[in-house]
Amino acid sequence: MSDLKPALEAVLMVVDEPATEAHLAKVLERTPREVADALHELADEYTSQGRGFELRRVAGGWRYYTRAAFAPAVEAFVLEGQQARLTQAALETLAVVAYRQPVSRSRVSAVRGVNCDGVMRTLLQRGLVEEAGAEPETGAILYRTTNYFLERMGLRGLDELPELAPFLPEAEAVEPDSLEGVPSFDPDAPDREDDDKTEV
Repeated sequence: MSDLKPALEAVLMVVDEPATEAHLAKVLERTPREVADALHELADEYTSQGRGFELRRVAGGWRYYTRAAFAPAVEAFVLEGQQARLTQAALETLAVVAYRQPVSRSRVSAVRGVNCDGVMRTLLQRGLVEEAGAEPETGAILYRTTNYFLERMGLRGLDELPELAPFLPEAEAVEPDSLEGVPSFDPDAPDREDDDKTEV
Protein backbone atom coordinates (compact mmCIF):
# COMPACT_ATOMS: atom_id res chain seq x y z
CA MET A 1 0.00 0.00 0.00
CA SER A 2 3.07 2.23 0.07
CA ASP A 3 2.45 3.54 -3.44
CA LEU A 4 -1.35 3.45 -3.20
CA LYS A 5 -1.78 6.40 -0.85
CA PRO A 6 0.31 8.83 -2.92
CA ALA A 7 -1.53 7.68 -6.05
CA LEU A 8 -4.88 8.30 -4.37
CA GLU A 9 -3.75 11.74 -3.23
CA ALA A 10 -2.67 12.64 -6.75
CA VAL A 11 -5.96 11.56 -8.30
CA LEU A 12 -8.11 13.17 -5.63
CA MET A 13 -6.30 16.47 -6.14
CA VAL A 14 -7.80 16.78 -9.62
CA VAL A 15 -11.33 15.43 -9.22
CA ASP A 16 -14.20 17.92 -9.59
CA GLU A 17 -16.73 15.67 -7.87
CA PRO A 18 -16.52 12.92 -5.22
CA ALA A 19 -14.72 9.84 -6.59
CA THR A 20 -16.14 6.44 -5.68
CA GLU A 21 -13.99 3.66 -4.24
CA ALA A 22 -14.94 1.44 -7.17
CA HIS A 23 -13.82 4.02 -9.72
CA LEU A 24 -10.56 4.70 -7.91
CA ALA A 25 -9.89 0.97 -7.63
CA LYS A 26 -10.44 0.52 -11.36
CA VAL A 27 -8.21 3.45 -12.31
CA LEU A 28 -5.40 2.42 -9.96
CA GLU A 29 -5.82 -1.30 -10.64
CA ARG A 30 -6.30 -2.21 -7.00
CA THR A 31 -9.10 -3.94 -5.15
CA PRO A 32 -11.95 -1.82 -3.74
CA ARG A 33 -11.05 -3.06 -0.28
CA GLU A 34 -7.45 -1.87 -0.59
CA VAL A 35 -8.63 1.52 -1.81
CA ALA A 36 -11.21 1.85 0.97
CA ASP A 37 -8.63 1.01 3.65
CA ALA A 38 -6.11 3.46 2.20
CA LEU A 39 -8.69 6.26 2.02
CA HIS A 40 -9.72 5.80 5.64
CA GLU A 41 -6.08 5.78 6.71
CA LEU A 42 -5.39 8.98 4.80
CA ALA A 43 -8.43 10.66 6.35
CA ASP A 44 -7.28 9.65 9.85
CA GLU A 45 -3.73 10.84 9.16
CA TYR A 46 -4.85 14.27 8.01
CA THR A 47 -6.99 14.66 11.12
CA SER A 48 -4.31 13.50 13.55
CA GLN A 49 -1.74 15.79 11.91
CA GLY A 50 -4.09 18.77 12.11
CA ARG A 51 -3.79 19.47 8.38
CA GLY A 52 -5.64 22.40 6.85
CA PHE A 53 -7.62 20.05 4.64
CA GLU A 54 -9.51 16.83 5.19
CA LEU A 55 -10.60 13.84 3.15
CA ARG A 56 -14.34 13.29 3.38
CA ARG A 57 -16.66 10.58 2.15
CA VAL A 58 -19.65 12.41 0.67
CA ALA A 59 -22.30 11.59 -1.90
CA GLY A 60 -20.98 8.05 -2.25
CA GLY A 61 -17.42 9.12 -3.01
CA TRP A 62 -14.31 10.80 -1.61
CA ARG A 63 -13.04 14.33 -2.04
CA TYR A 64 -10.72 16.85 -0.39
CA TYR A 65 -12.23 19.75 1.53
CA THR A 66 -10.67 22.58 3.49
CA ARG A 67 -11.03 22.06 7.22
CA ALA A 68 -13.81 24.12 8.80
CA ALA A 69 -11.44 25.54 11.43
CA PHE A 70 -9.57 27.39 8.69
CA ALA A 71 -12.62 28.77 6.89
CA PRO A 72 -11.78 32.40 7.81
CA ALA A 73 -8.37 32.10 6.12
CA VAL A 74 -9.89 30.58 2.99
CA GLU A 75 -12.63 33.21 2.90
CA ALA A 76 -10.11 36.03 3.22
CA PHE A 77 -8.06 34.63 0.35
CA VAL A 78 -11.02 33.99 -1.95
CA LEU A 79 -12.66 37.33 -1.31
CA GLU A 80 -9.50 39.42 -1.58
CA GLY A 81 -9.99 41.85 -4.42
CA GLN A 82 -13.57 40.72 -4.95
CA GLN A 83 -15.15 43.40 -2.79
CA ALA A 84 -14.90 46.13 -5.39
CA ARG A 85 -18.19 47.99 -5.50
CA LEU A 86 -20.40 47.64 -8.53
CA THR A 87 -20.40 50.59 -10.92
CA GLN A 88 -23.54 52.65 -11.41
CA ALA A 89 -24.05 50.91 -14.74
CA ALA A 90 -23.90 47.49 -13.09
CA LEU A 91 -26.30 48.52 -10.33
CA GLU A 92 -28.80 49.86 -12.85
CA THR A 93 -28.55 46.71 -14.96
CA LEU A 94 -28.96 44.50 -11.90
CA ALA A 95 -32.04 46.49 -10.89
CA VAL A 96 -33.63 45.98 -14.31
CA VAL A 97 -33.02 42.23 -14.11
CA ALA A 98 -34.33 42.06 -10.55
CA TYR A 99 -37.61 43.82 -11.33
CA ARG A 100 -38.28 42.43 -14.81
CA GLN A 101 -36.93 38.89 -14.56
CA PRO A 102 -36.78 36.69 -16.45
CA VAL A 103 -35.52 39.18 -19.00
CA SER A 104 -33.31 39.13 -22.10
CA ARG A 105 -30.17 41.21 -22.61
CA SER A 106 -31.79 43.16 -25.44
CA ARG A 107 -34.71 44.12 -23.21
CA VAL A 108 -32.36 45.21 -20.44
CA SER A 109 -30.42 47.26 -22.99
CA ALA A 110 -33.65 48.81 -24.24
CA VAL A 111 -34.69 49.83 -20.74
CA ARG A 112 -31.30 51.37 -19.98
CA GLY A 113 -30.82 52.89 -23.41
CA VAL A 114 -27.28 51.53 -23.81
CA ASN A 115 -25.65 48.22 -24.71
CA CYS A 116 -25.24 46.34 -21.45
CA ASP A 117 -23.61 43.11 -22.71
CA GLY A 118 -20.34 43.81 -20.88
CA VAL A 119 -22.07 44.61 -17.62
CA MET A 120 -24.25 41.50 -17.89
CA ARG A 121 -21.13 39.36 -18.31
CA THR A 122 -19.73 40.91 -15.14
CA LEU A 123 -22.93 40.23 -13.20
CA LEU A 124 -22.83 36.63 -14.40
CA GLN A 125 -19.21 36.27 -13.29
CA ARG A 126 -20.08 37.76 -9.91
CA GLY A 127 -22.83 35.18 -9.50
CA LEU A 128 -25.53 37.83 -9.13
CA VAL A 129 -27.50 36.77 -12.20
CA GLU A 130 -27.89 33.48 -14.07
CA GLU A 131 -29.47 32.10 -17.22
CA ALA A 132 -33.14 31.19 -16.94
CA GLY A 133 -34.03 29.48 -20.20
CA ALA A 134 -34.93 31.05 -23.52
CA GLU A 135 -37.67 33.36 -24.72
CA PRO A 136 -40.16 31.23 -26.73
CA GLU A 137 -40.79 33.85 -29.40
CA THR A 138 -37.20 34.86 -30.17
CA GLY A 139 -34.99 32.19 -28.61
CA ALA A 140 -33.11 34.90 -26.72
CA ILE A 141 -31.51 33.80 -23.46
CA LEU A 142 -33.36 35.02 -20.38
CA TYR A 143 -31.72 36.05 -17.13
CA ARG A 144 -32.78 36.17 -13.49
CA THR A 145 -31.17 37.03 -10.18
CA THR A 146 -29.61 34.29 -8.05
CA ASN A 147 -29.85 33.18 -4.45
CA TYR A 148 -26.48 34.88 -3.96
CA PHE A 149 -28.13 38.15 -5.02
CA LEU A 150 -30.78 37.65 -2.32
CA GLU A 151 -28.07 36.83 0.20
CA ARG A 152 -26.06 39.95 -0.63
CA MET A 153 -29.19 42.10 -0.54
CA GLY A 154 -30.35 40.59 2.74
CA LEU A 155 -33.65 39.43 1.23
CA ARG A 156 -35.53 36.23 1.94
CA GLY A 157 -37.22 36.35 -1.44
CA LEU A 158 -37.97 38.59 -4.42
CA ASP A 159 -41.26 39.57 -2.83
CA GLU A 160 -39.21 41.63 -0.39
CA LEU A 161 -37.86 43.90 -3.13
CA PRO A 162 -39.07 47.45 -2.42
CA GLU A 163 -41.85 48.90 -4.55
CA LEU A 164 -40.52 51.02 -7.40
CA ALA A 165 -43.38 53.49 -7.57
CA PRO A 166 -42.22 55.73 -4.69
CA PHE A 167 -38.84 56.20 -6.42
CA LEU A 168 -40.16 57.05 -9.89
CA PRO A 169 -41.23 60.56 -10.98
CA GLU A 170 -44.83 60.43 -12.16
CA ALA A 171 -43.92 61.52 -15.66
CA GLU A 172 -41.46 58.64 -16.02
CA ALA A 173 -43.59 55.89 -14.52
CA VAL A 174 -44.34 53.09 -17.01
CA GLU A 175 -46.17 49.83 -16.80
CA PRO A 176 -43.94 46.90 -15.73
CA ASP A 177 -44.26 45.13 -19.07
CA SER A 178 -44.19 48.22 -21.25
CA LEU A 179 -41.22 49.96 -22.84
CA GLU A 180 -43.23 53.06 -23.68
CA GLY A 181 -41.40 56.19 -22.68
CA VAL A 182 -38.07 54.35 -22.49
CA PRO A 183 -35.21 55.34 -24.82
CA SER A 184 -34.81 53.02 -27.80
CA PHE A 185 -31.67 51.00 -28.27
CA ASP A 186 -29.74 50.52 -31.48
CA PRO A 187 -27.47 47.44 -31.16
CA ASP A 188 -25.19 48.78 -33.89
CA ALA A 189 -24.70 52.13 -32.24
CA PRO A 190 -21.55 52.78 -30.16
CA ASP A 191 -21.79 52.68 -26.38
CA ARG A 192 -22.90 55.98 -24.90
CA GLU A 193 -21.87 55.27 -21.33
CA ASP A 194 -18.30 54.86 -20.17
CA ASP A 195 -19.26 52.61 -17.26
CA ASP A 196 -20.57 50.00 -19.70
CA LYS A 197 -17.10 49.62 -21.14
CA THR A 198 -15.54 48.88 -17.80
CA GLU A 199 -15.62 45.52 -16.06
CA VAL A 200 -16.79 45.77 -12.47
